[in-house]
Amino acid sequence: MKNHFRTRPASPGTSPIESAFRQSNATDTLLLAYTNSLLFPRSKLTERLAMAQNAPLAANPETGASFLSCANCHSSMPPELRFCRNCGYRLGEGSAEFTETVRFSDGAYAPPLGGAPFGTGAGQLQPITSGQACRRKRRFSGMTWIFIAVMMVFVIGFSASFLAKKANRSVGGGFGVRAPAPPRSYFGVSGFESTDGGVTFDNVEPPGSPADLAGLVGGDVITTFDGHPIFSDSEMTGRLMETPIGKTVEVVFIRDGETKLTKLTTISKADFDQLVAIFRGRPAGQGRLGIDDQERVEIPGTKLHGVRVSVEQNKPADLAGIQAGDIIIEFEKVPIRTTEELESRIHRAVPYSTVTIAVMRGNERLEIPVKMGKR
Repeated sequence: MKNHFRTRPASPGTSPIESAFRQSNATDTLLLAYTNSLLFPRSKLTERLAMAQNAPLAANPETGASFLSCANCHSSMPPELRFCRNCGYRLGEGSAEFTETVRFSDGAYAPPLGGAPFGTGAGQLQPITSGQACRRKRRFSGMTWIFIAVMMVFVIGFSASFLAKKANRSVGGGFGVRAPAPPRSYFGVSGFESTDGGVTFDNVEPPGSPADLAGLVGGDVITTFDGHPIFSDSEMTGRLMETPIGKTVEVVFIRDGETKLTKLTTISKADFDQLVAIFRGRPAGQGRLGIDDQERVEIPGTKLHGVRVSVEQNKPADLAGIQAGDIIIEFEKVPIRTTEELESRIHRAVPYSTVTIAVMRGNERLEIPVKMGKR
């Protein structure tokens, strides 16, 4: 077969490598044309050669627009493009890839330089009309959401606390009006403490209180109040708040292992404060015995408790014959079971009056008259 392929002679000044490259490209193009002439009719040959050389195709009879065919993927592209939108293959020196789209307030865009804007055909980009401009939504980062969640927790907690305080301090829904404290009955002791079988207390105070008039003393264990069993100090306080002021109730208590029953009438806080003021302002003053180093102990061989004391020299207890190590068990016929109760009874005594104090010295019980001093 004759050689139908001719190569263009190299122009003067062209290097041998560049000449060989051009001859190779020309040869490949002619081989592709020859092959297409065998596979396709002559009507298709021109189109295939144009595709191989990125030549523009004929105008589309429907839209009237001409296109370029990508030599790599054979996709139709507008002639203004420089690279194929499908595969990125280089198409030519189009101007559309270098034209920046300028958006105006009415939503239109500027046409590419040197040509009419494409987009009139089917499948082409359409102009953006007014109100259709797409804007990217701003999104919060993860730390922003965490901060918002923490702030919401604080706001909800503060609101709940504020509403709770408002509900507790308001009357009838009025803001800023404090609800009056519920009335509470007073018993007349230093304070309650939970113990085995009920509640106990250190001493009875002031003189003339309901507990004092009922014959209770520090160290007694209250097991029942107004018919209700008592097991803790909070329960005893709750019962006092529920008991009307001035009500007479029965009190069951244990002293030295024996169960006893007494009755008392509760008083108001105003009455309680008045009794305290009267005692503290007593013109005669408060008594003094002259003892120190007090310690609550159990009497050996019994269920009794008393207070072991030491004495100060030349003070009422020393002058009356009370010795160090004696255990005081009674003060003016009142059982002494705690150090606080002994102190309370000493202060109640009228200065320079004579009182009888019962002590245990070894296994011997002694009753010693003592002339009180003044505190």
